[in-house]
Amino acid sequence: MGVAVTAGSPHKVTGLLLAWGDGDDTALERLTPLVYDELRKIARRRLRHERSDHSLQATALINEAYLRLIAMPQPAWQNRAHFFALSSRLMRRILVDVARARRYQKRGGDARRVTLDEDLASVEPGPGLVALDDALQALALIDERKSRVVEMRFFGGLSAEETAEVLKVSPKTVKRDWQMAKVWLFREMRKA
Repeated sequence: MGVAVTAGSPHKVTGLLLAWGDGDDTALERLTPLVYDELRKIARRRLRHERSDHSLQATALINEAYLRLIAMPQPAWQNRAHFFALSSRLMRRILVDVARARRYQKRGGDARRVTLDEDLASVEPGPGLVALDDALQALALIDERKSRVVEMRFFGGLSAEETAEVLKVSPKTVKRDWQMAKVWLFREMRKA
């Protein structure tokens, strides 16, 4: 499944995304090997910000994101960058959901812990992810675009140019939003 994306394949990826969005289920099958390596890179970047002792692997994060992607009702894909931005957002949501569930358990949640396999130890993302997500959600209420820039640049690893393409703004605007958002988030997280 780990076929590398070649220099000419961004257009192929976009074409397959558009076909998938138009209801061609075979396009999704052809798309998967073309995007898998990049999804793995995104997953690794997402997990790099987690505690070093958690057990969630990049493959598990990709699989969960993939399940959520295919469950979406025929998405209106714009292009390759849009796909990877949404994939990154889904991975962030998955990690935040896991972190919130873990925090709920620590606070006496009534869910019963069941160990199915020693290899499937509980996932333990750090509390910093929840604080960052809370701050990012607060930023979205004030400035949705800056919040999306953070998601795409920090979590998705997209370049300023790719982010600008998805948001339909200039790379200069993305860089300015990125700088302002980092300062704002840092200040918010220090308050917590």
